[in-house]
Order: sequence, then structure tokens, then C-alpha cells
Amino acid sequence: MKEQRQHHPPSWAQRFIEWYCKPGLVEDLIGDLNEYFERNVQTIGPRRAKLIYVIDAFKFLRSYTVRKPILVNFFINRIMIGSYIKTSSRNLMRNKLFSSINIIGLAISMSVGLLLIAFVLDMRSYDRFNRNGKRIYRITNIATFKGEQGGKYATTSIKTGKLIREKIKGIEEVAIMRSNFSQDAQVGDNILPIKGFWAEPSLFRIFTFPMLEGNPATALKDPYSIVLTETAARKLFGSQDALGRMIRFDTLNYQVTGVMKDVPFFSHISFEALVSLSTAEQLNRNDKNFEEWTNMWSNFVYLLPSENADMASIRSQLNAIAKEENLAEKDTKIQLGLLPLYNIVVGENLRQSEGGPGSLGPHMSPVVLWILGGLAFIVILSACFNYTNLSIARAMRRLKEIGLRKAIGAGKSQVRQQFLVEAIMISMIALLLSFFLFLVLRPQLINLAPEMQRTVKLELTPAMVVSFIGFSVTVGVIAGFMPAIFFSKVSAINALRNVSSVKAFRHVTLRRALVVIQYTATLIFITTTAVGYVQYKNILSFDLGFDTENILNIYMEGNKPDVLLNELREMPQVTALSRSFIVTGVGNYWGGNMKYKDSHDSALVMTNHVDENYLPLHGYKLVAGGNFISRPATAEAVSEVIVNEQVLKRFNIGSGNPRKAIGEQIILNGRKLTIVGVMQDFHYGKIDNLIGPVAFTFWTQEDGAIINAKIQSDDMPATLARIESAWKKIDPVHPFNAEFYDKAIEDAYSEFSTMIKIIGFLSLLAISIASMGLFGMVVFTTETRLKEISIRKVMGASFGNLVYLLGRNFIVLLSISAFIALPVTYLFFENVVLTNFPYHTPVQVTELFAGLLAVLLIAIIMIGSQTMKAARSNPVEVLKSE
Repeated sequence: MKEQRQHHPPSWAQRFIEWYCKPGLVEDLIGDLNEYFERNVQTIGPRRAKLIYVIDAFKFLRSYTVRKPILVNFFINRIMIGSYIKTSSRNLMRNKLFSSINIIGLAISMSVGLLLIAFVLDMRSYDRFNRNGKRIYRITNIATFKGEQGGKYATTSIKTGKLIREKIKGIEEVAIMRSNFSQDAQVGDNILPIKGFWAEPSLFRIFTFPMLEGNPATALKDPYSIVLTETAARKLFGSQDALGRMIRFDTLNYQVTGVMKDVPFFSHISFEALVSLSTAEQLNRNDKNFEEWTNMWSNFVYLLPSENADMASIRSQLNAIAKEENLAEKDTKIQLGLLPLYNIVVGENLRQSEGGPGSLGPHMSPVVLWILGGLAFIVILSACFNYTNLSIARAMRRLKEIGLRKAIGAGKSQVRQQFLVEAIMISMIALLLSFFLFLVLRPQLINLAPEMQRTVKLELTPAMVVSFIGFSVTVGVIAGFMPAIFFSKVSAINALRNVSSVKAFRHVTLRRALVVIQYTATLIFITTTAVGYVQYKNILSFDLGFDTENILNIYMEGNKPDVLLNELREMPQVTALSRSFIVTGVGNYWGGNMKYKDSHDSALVMTNHVDENYLPLHGYKLVAGGNFISRPATAEAVSEVIVNEQVLKRFNIGSGNPRKAIGEQIILNGRKLTIVGVMQDFHYGKIDNLIGPVAFTFWTQEDGAIINAKIQSDDMPATLARIESAWKKIDPVHPFNAEFYDKAIEDAYSEFSTMIKIIGFLSLLAISIASMGLFGMVVFTTETRLKEISIRKVMGASFGNLVYLLGRNFIVLLSISAFIALPVTYLFFENVVLTNFPYHTPVQVTELFAGLLAVLLIAIIMIGSQTMKAARSNPVEVLKSE
């Protein structure tokens, strides 16, 4: 049987009715017309039924069915909002103390929000200047060494870039870039250090780096060609034209083939010069490892896929390349990945070298932004709680106003709008004050750490201003939401009743619940700061297994150390000298592959090249053997090694007996070395790393040099000035780069220090806001209970009794907050934070209770001051109207 076709009325006619008809009539009208339409379909057919439906749609366009014009509603809303603003203004002026507490509290907390908004906007501004930014990707490597996960790297091999260019379809441009171009540029008699990258011409087709002079298509094509930034060209050539000029680096001449605009501040790539990659290929033509698949250090590959390219297909082709190349590798396996340009600065932290830190330029983990955002939100919420508490506490004084409004016809929505407008007004006033605080705090935040100065500017932009205003309105809505709901539910009949007992939970009043939440967050802030600060100080004073006191590490910047060593030996304040390749204990890593005898078992061992004076100067403890015996002049002649106890355990050398290990041979980076000494274990890296195998070999002239100078001086600035003077005689080009070991350790944990300072600052704000809220609540409680206080005073109550009367409820609430906050903080540190520090000290009880005592002291002072004020009042004046 053939199904009967179902007919529908014209949809455009229905939409027309919905557009003009009043909301209260539209459903009934459309329902009736649809019934008539179905009846007409059966009697006169669908075509005529649709025509009648359209005619009816226009026929009911009457004065009583048409909704009010939007313009009328707009003017009505403007009149109502104007009324709300007037009422709110009068209420704010009538309650100056509570208004001031709310405005100042919101302003303080909002200043943190403004700083965070500016910080996030700056971090999200990186690389947005690139026209093709949404399409740019960087190749990442996930490396596995001998079956052990080596981590995810921002770098890859040069071969990877060339294979992608040859084999992968859907790629518009590929650019290979190599880091570590840092040399002294000589132009005439001027010698200036220049830093940059080796790069291909395609870099200019991927990134938006405008060229001022020269052809971007060919500027980086030929060997020994260099492109300078505008500032670098001015630094080297002054006002003269740089294009076509020659620059001498070491023994080679480079021709300036282009001058480009300075790299924007918000670029993850920053440089003074770009040198053609073909130059690096020429200089490394005898290095067989230069273009190996596994030589993934210091090279970066960027892609610009074609528009509407299939990224899944590109990833599949990358996997095919990796699979094919890994077949020829025995120990190292590499997996290729794609990282969007906009996820480089704010994204996953990637390694750049083995054991080393992440990628080019600044980096911020999204988790850190979320943590900072969460902390700022808690501070802002604390101020919002103040507003809610004080608004509801003043309910008795505003109930007549609400009851009168409802008696003359105001609905719940009008009451809600009134309180939301009032909260937004306070928030907008607070915004003006918070903006001035923002201007004061901005330089403090930027100067908090050297990394901050290189990462953000926090300068005002149109987007930032709009974000500030939107943020202020949002805070106003959050602050006024609960009071608006609270007052809108009060009926006109019950408007004069005491509603302070409205329940938020089963047995806890709303105000008490908010006080507990507010002080719980405040105590968590304070105890976190106290515990974090103590742990940070313990880290700085931690026994690394060697001495660092008064040791000055002088970086030679490529110079031979002998001349400066002779100068330093003439200074009586310099008591000992040594040479090393790197500074250990501060996060520097330099590793090598070690084997024991002819075993196939190998492991990555951290290394350093040191001379015979290094161990005694730093106080390393030898448990067996002695110092270096030979003094080789070249790396090939090095035959001795000093290892720590972990090396013996890792390879079972001498059955773990240090004395038996002396004289045994190991193979380090393919070279046979004899163990001449065994050191007691020490911290090669930061203390958040477990102690691992370490080997020291002898320093030679072929290694980069750091001079380690032990200094004993009563006038340290004068001694440093003398050493700097000696440096300038040797190298007038490079600035004197020296740092005391203890300062280097402090800098190594600067992120931890910065986080503690930020949390400490937020703690100060949180306790200030909470204290202002507590002050307002105490003032209100004192005012509402003034007659009771006077009666008790007449009956003989002492000052202590009155303090107890007014303060016991607050002390109980603070105790509940402490009962929640202290265990949470303890568990957070023990189970989350300190798990990253295997050698941390346990959290002490005194650290947890320090913040609680501070809060209790502030609360007692505030309660006592208001009680004293009430106690001094004349009971006769207070009770005369009774």
C-alpha cells in the first residue's frame, strides 16, 4: 500500500509569525493555524491549504498580537537601568564604610587579575605577527636510546628536513635552521660579538621577517653570506650601507647579502644575524656525522603545509620516513611529530639537547598558566565573598527597601537587576583603582626575574583594555550574584523578618560558609608560602657533596685561560685556581656513553673535564685512589678517569669495592680510560634529580674553559673590580662574565623562587582582603549587638568577656578553616610538590602553624579594637530609648 505523503505548512510563514507575535500568544496562534492547515489539506488539498495559511499569517498581524518594538524595550530598559544606578549610588554613599571595604578589596584582587590578563595576552601574542602563523609547524623528535625513553625534543636532524622536502607531498615550504652561531665580527678595527642561526632562504618564505635591503629569495643561498638585522647592521657599520660589505669571522670573510627589520619582541626566534646553512655545510664537510639521521642536536625544521593540506596524511608520511631511517639504526630510534607554531611558547616543554633545557626563546607550560589563573581566581573570589557577606549582613537594613519595591509591583528579575547593577558599579569603580595598582605592580612583576624581562612587556593594547572592562563586569556579576538571588527570593510579607539564618547547607549559614571558604583559601596561601620558603632555603643550603662557598666561576668566552690564570695568581685574595668544562650542580649536563671492558652493556654517564686542582679546590671526597697522574695536552692523549660510586654500582666494577676498582678500564665515548680515583657520590645536576653515574676526565686546551677561583677577601667588590680589570686587558670585546657558585645555584632555582614570591604576594593580598572582610563583619556585629553589649556592661561584664562574646563565633570559623587548610597544604606538599625533590626535608609543624597564628593575631586585634570601642560607649546613651 502506498504511504500517504505528509504535508507541512510554509516554514517561512511560521517564522514570520514568531517574529511579529507576542511571546505569550505565539504558541497558541501557531497551534491553531496548524490545526486549520491539517483540516484544509484533507478537504481542499495541500496547495490551497498553504495559501490560506499564508493569508492567515498576515491577517493576524493586529495591534493586540504584535510584540513591542525593540526600540521601546531599549528605552524602558535605559530608564530602569538609570533608576538602578541612582538607587545604587545613594546606597553606596549611605554605607561608606562597607562600600569602601568592598571597593578596596575588589580593587586589590582585580589588580592581580589585570596582571594575569596582561601576562596571558602577552604569552599568547608570540608569533602572531606571522601571516601564515596558523599553518606553520615545527618538527619534533621523540628519541629512544637503547630501549630507554630519551624524551621529546624540539630539535631534529638536518637529514630530516631534506627528506621531508624530497618525499612528503602537501608541503609548500621547508626551512632548516641550525643554532649556535656565536662569533666575533670584525669590521675594520671594530670587533663585536654577533649571535644568530644558520638558515635557508625558505625561512623568509615561511616566517614574516621583512627585508629592508637585499633579495630574500637569494640572500641565504650562497656560502659565506649573512643577513643582519637593522640593529646589528647599525652596530657594525654605523650609518653606512651594510649591503655588500664584508665581515670577518675568525679567518673567514662573510658578505652581507641582506638587511632585515629587527625581529619582533614576541617571536620565539630571536637573533642578530642569519648565516646561510650552506656555510655550515662547507665548514662541516669532513664531519660524517653532520647530516646523520641521529644527529638531532641544535637543528630545527619548520614546515609550511599547503592550504587545506591533509595533516593526517603528512603525519603518516613522517611516520614512514622515520620507520625507514630507523631500520639502519641499532641503538637509537626516532619518531617524528608536528608542533603548531602557536603551541611553541605556551605548550609542552621540549628538550633541545641531551639532558638540557627546552626550545628556543621563552616557554611557559599551560599548567603554570592554569595554576596562576587558579590562584588569582581564589584571591578575586575572596573579595567577592566579602561583598556577599557584607551585603547579606546588611539585609536587615535593606529589607524595607526590597519589600516596598515588591509591594509596588517589582518582580524578582527587577530586584536581581538592581543588585547586579550595584555590584557592577562597585566593580567598575574598583577597576579604576585596580588599574593604578596595575601600573604600580607591573614593573615589579617584570623585574621579579631576569626571564620576565625577556618574556613579557605588559604594555596596554586595545585588546587588553577591552579584556579589563569585560573582566570588571564579570567580577561584578560574580560578586553580586548571590546577594541578587538572596534578596529576590525575599517576599514582601516577610521583608521585615530576620533572614540572617538563611541556610546555604543543612546546618551552616550562608555567611559562615563563605567565611570558612575564604579563610581556608587564605590559610592555604599563607602556609604554602611558609612551607615553600623553608624548602627553598633548604635547597640553597643543601649539601651537594662539594664546596661552593666563595668560588668565582669565570667564563673564558673562547679565550685561552693561561694568561688570566697568571694574572689571578698574582692576587693575594685568590687562594686557589682550577679549570673545568662546565659548572655542575646548577642544571648543566654533558654526557657520554660508557662501557665496562668488552661488555655490550652501556649507559649514559654525566661527565666534566677538570684539571688536577679542581677536586681539592671544591672539596670532593675521594674514597679510593687519588687525583690525576698524567697531564695530557690533547683530548686523544687523555687516559685517566675519576668516577663516582654510582659508576661502580651501575657496572659492578670491583664488586662495588672502590679500592678494587682502581686500575680497572672503562670505555667512554669509544676511548679506553683507566680509573685512578673514586669519588664519594655528589649532586651533578639539580637536587630534583637522583644521583647518577658521573665521570671526570682531564681538561685539555681543546676544551672550552671556565676558571674556578677560590677567593678570600675583606673587600669583595674591590677584588672583583681588580679581576675584571685583568679580564679587560685580555679581552676588550666580551664583557666580564663571572658568577659566584652560590649565586649560580640560586639562579638555577629562580623559577621556584619566583613562584614563591608570587604566591607570597598573593598570600599578602588574600590575608589583606580577608582581614578587611573580617573587619567589616566585626563592625557590623558590634553595631547590631551594641545594646546587648551595653546591658552586659551594666551587669558587670569585663572587657575579656565582651571580647569572647563577639569573637567566639569568628574563632570557631577560623578553627574550622585551619582544620581543613593545614592538612590540605601538608598533603599537597608531601604528595605532589616534594615528590619531585627526592632529597627534600620533611614539612615541619611550625611551618604549618605560622600562618594560622598570624591570622589569629590579626583577628584578635580587630575584634579587640571594636570591642574596646563598644565598651567605651556610654550605656545610658545606647539604652535611653529602651
